[in-house]
Amino acid sequence: MRLGYDGADGADGVEQGRLWHVVLSVAGEVTPLGALRAGLERLAHDHSFFLTARYAADHAEIRYWEQARDLHDAAAIALRLWGEHKASAKLPPWEIVGLEVVDRATYHQRVAEGFGEPPSQLGGVHPY
Repeated sequence: MRLGYDGADGADGVEQGRLWHVVLSVAGEVTPLGALRAGLERLAHDHSFFLTARYAADHAEIRYWEQARDLHDAAAIALRLWGEHKASAKLPPWEIVGLEVVDRATYHQRVAEGFGEPPSQLGGVHPY
């Protein structure tokens, strides 16, 4: 199935996808910051819609855009992200402790209303 960005069916009958803003929160035992940063940078390189990550020794927050048919699919993909990249990106064995998935319109409405804005440092991997 090919997915597009506008959420409508294409003229050729191919289902189109939508963009969803995802905030994934993970936490676990204290990890050396250098190793954690390197792992998050590898994850950013592997995941094409990666936006930004913030981290501390025992938790991190990853914000990115996901293309999916609906909220259910976007959330399912997000819930697999950490586990699927844990070995290849050398991420710590942390668990997912939070997940927020909102559609593009809701994300932009929140920003326009002055809350839910992205972190001050957009793009890349940064400490809290």
